Amino acid sequence: MTDNETATDTNAGRDRITTVELGGGGPRVGVQGLGCMGMSEFYGTTDEAAARDTLEAALEVGVTLFDTADIYGRGANEEFLAPFVGAHRDEITLATKFAIERTDDPAHRGVRNDPAYIRQAIEASLRRLNTEAIDLYYMHRRDPAVPLAESVGAMAELVQQGKVKQLGLSEVTGAELREAHAVHPIAALQSEWSLFSRDVERSSVAAAVELGVTLVPYSPLGRGFLTGAFADAGKDLPEGDFRKFQPRFTGDNARTNAALLEPVHKIAAAHGATAAQVALAWVHQRAQVYGLTVVPIPGTRKRSRLLENVAATRLVLSAEELALLEPIADRVAGDRYPDMSNTATARE
Repeated sequence: MTDNETATDTNAGRDRITTVELGGGGPRVGVQGLGCMGMSEFYGTTDEAAARDTLEAALEVGVTLFDTADIYGRGANEEFLAPFVGAHRDEITLATKFAIERTDDPAHRGVRNDPAYIRQAIEASLRRLNTEAIDLYYMHRRDPAVPLAESVGAMAELVQQGKVKQLGLSEVTGAELREAHAVHPIAALQSEWSLFSRDVERSSVAAAVELGVTLVPYSPLGRGFLTGAFADAGKDLPEGDFRKFQPRFTGDNARTNAALLEPVHKIAAAHGATAAQVALAWVHQRAQVYGLTVVPIPGTRKRSRLLENVAATRLVLSAEELALLEPIADRVAGDRYPDMSNTATARE
């Protein structure tokens, strides 16, 4: 347990996870959050009753940061979360995002950071979530054509108006994080970070430590690949699952990457744990190397997976085990996305 973590009480006999402060002076949140994207889209069909049960189970064990975005289901994910948010508003920290624009053309993915769009986006999210304020509001992707000071300045106005409590950025470089923080304090940086994706360590982690920004890793399980469940997306994933089109999940790349998981499985067996738990424990312990506050947000629709993921916060890997995992990211085949142009990696 690090200095900024505190133990919480128990609920129905089950230990709750520790908490950390979200950004400088922000609320304390569970050291692991919940990504809600898959409850509405991208990973095949959802049993809504089971997903709602998972939300409740998360809160029971101390998960308090719930992450959504206006793009997920084109607003449907925010609407799905609204009843849960309303029932537990004072107990949770609600995060949502703007910037990725979708239209009736399913292939269209625009990025908008202009102030007019930001003002439009926040009103729509507040309406769908049926709440008066967003606890953490992220710029989902950066449009380099819009000055960062202009975008963050517009976001800061939302704080002044009481519509947003804290600001976050996603997929920005260390230099961009510092530039934004000079305009208005940034509480959280959300970027992909896992055994398969360590680009964030190039510059963003150092900047986050320097500024007291919490890192919120998305896809800490490599979109499920690190669970060991997939060797070939074409065969192993259902229709409608967006991973069928991700480079790391297809063809020879998938088979190469599946072979990289051998040490993960070996370590999991030694601990009586799962591959997913090892992958999540690695994120928490890697953050400690930098002295970084971190709140991963693995996504799931199932109570059993939620409890499995939360248990990873209590798994401690040895120095020898961490050394076995160290080379994996350098050997991964394929990019994170088919188009990497809107990621921090492309601008570093």
